[in-house]
Amino acid sequence: MPAFLSPELGLIFWQLVIFLLVLFLLAKFAWKPILLALKEREDSIEGALRMADQAKLEMQQLKAGNEKLLSDARLERDRMMQEATQMANQHREAEKARATAEANTIIQQAREAIQTEKNAALAEVKNTAAKLSLDIAERILRRELTDPAAQTQLVDSYLKDVKLN
Repeated sequence: MPAFLSPELGLIFWQLVIFLLVLFLLAKFAWKPILLALKEREDSIEGALRMADQAKLEMQQLKAGNEKLLSDARLERDRMMQEATQMANQHREAEKARATAEANTIIQQAREAIQTEKNAALAEVKNTAAKLSLDIAERILRRELTDPAAQTQLVDSYLKDVKLN
């Protein structure tokens, strides 16, 4: 084997001593802080993951709460709309009944007024007819009563009518 490829025993010894010395120094001064830093980092990551899980659970709870609130609000809105519709229908029916009653009252009053006017018109027609009849009878009687023979004849005809009835 060539000489540059085989290490000598002294070199190996010093390399081993230096390696162990560096290993001891690293173990004494560097490994503990590095391991502590890694442990702290691991703990902080685990804590962050736990907090993230808690936040996720809280978000799910908040979302469920919001969904429940929305559902309750929708139910309340639907109930209020139903009540408003029902109240509007009741109001409409009441107004319709009131308007019908008012219309019936007005119709009845109009019928009574028409009947009163009709009776007044009939009475006026009867009075006018009676006046005309009296005027006509008066004129006829004046014309007939001026002649004494006509008066006698008229009295005789009235007497005959009275006996027949």
